[in-house]
Amino acid sequence: MRVLIVGGGAREHCIARKLKEDGAELYTSMNNLNPGLARLSTEVLRVSDTEISSIVEWSKNKDIKMAVIGPEAPLGKGIVDELVKVGIPSVGPSKTCARLETSKSFTRNLLEKYNIPGNPEFRVFTSPDGIREFLEQLGEYVIKDEGLAGGKGVKLSGEHLATVDEGVEFATSCIKKSGAVVVEEKFVGEEFSLQCITDGITVIGTPLAQDHKRAFEGDTGPNTGGMGSYSDSNQLLPFLTQADYDAAMDITRKVCKALHDECGQLYRGIMYGGFIATRKGVRLVEYNARFGDPEVMNVIPLLESSLLDIFKAVIEGNLEPGMARFSNKATVCKYVVPKGYGVKSEAGHPLHVNEKAIEEAGARLYYAAVDQRDGGLYTGTSRALGVVGIGDTISEAEQKAERALAHVKGHVFMRHDIGTAEAIEKKIERMKRIRA
Repeated sequence: MRVLIVGGGAREHCIARKLKEDGAELYTSMNNLNPGLARLSTEVLRVSDTEISSIVEWSKNKDIKMAVIGPEAPLGKGIVDELVKVGIPSVGPSKTCARLETSKSFTRNLLEKYNIPGNPEFRVFTSPDGIREFLEQLGEYVIKDEGLAGGKGVKLSGEHLATVDEGVEFATSCIKKSGAVVVEEKFVGEEFSLQCITDGITVIGTPLAQDHKRAFEGDTGPNTGGMGSYSDSNQLLPFLTQADYDAAMDITRKVCKALHDECGQLYRGIMYGGFIATRKGVRLVEYNARFGDPEVMNVIPLLESSLLDIFKAVIEGNLEPGMARFSNKATVCKYVVPKGYGVKSEAGHPLHVNEKAIEEAGARLYYAAVDQRDGGLYTGTSRALGVVGIGDTISEAEQKAERALAHVKGHVFMRHDIGTAEAIEKKIERMKRIRA
């Protein structure tokens, strides 16, 4: 089956590797020349992810039977709608349904309208009028850019915003950029990611993962697209319960139905919920309309079923609850990034990767924003590659990831504390205090 992959990052490399193992013939559209994706692909189209007309025309000429959309930007631009026009179904929602991610206010209003649990106290502003008063009323708050911001459009009081004045300034800048801003109460708890697959009716959950957004160890420094993530062998997380998982699944199923009622279309693709476990239960941070990056690398390597068959069921509308089986293993993903990442990346430097040694260390390698040129590999401005250790315990998986990192050299850095016993114990103790 000829499958189009849109996107050139580690998320897409991870998805492509599994689809290739399942027997798909891959055609990939990407801006950078990702060497891992290129080797898996029969042909590659080098264009931006949002060059929709070029991607659609190329796919039509290559007789593509199914498209898998990796990043959020082309979903927001309506790539799925355009592919459908030429007879190519996609694992990914229409532009209308993709508002689940592309519009923060749409999702908050959707939960409110359909009485779905998980919402904070919130307001949507299209002008600065009233923002200061609402910030002062909340005391602790979160300000979210209405549109897509590459994982960097959210700021929290006390962490990124020291004063109400700074909050008003950031909120105003969001309005100027996107036309609106969402201001909401700040949740206190531990965040987790639940990535679900749906045909618009049936919703299948995957193992939970936790992402680390901050650039530096100890969860300090600027926000990034994600420095790494981990999952546990019981498909929960050490500080969560089955009830937390079930609550997140319940919210996602209700949102899936609400999307159909609201948009008049079935949401076909990935519903990735960012949730937070609080004293008052599980709350929704946000939804994404595609797999998480890096969290996809915590779940796809554990999938024992055929991802190709699951994706076929998504586009054909016959997904069944038992289709996805995951091995009871733990994973730890650590990203290698260019120095300066999170502020101003120092890009264009050679990157030396011993792929064989990484695999021998018991880890998987997924290339991200690197470029293969002039006989070598060079860093871009974003994350360079992810290594994923897989083991019976988080500790074993973390050690494998660390051994693998020793075989990557260049003008780069990475976080070594992700998945360590010390870091996880702090989260367990924090949740005990919160739930007490």
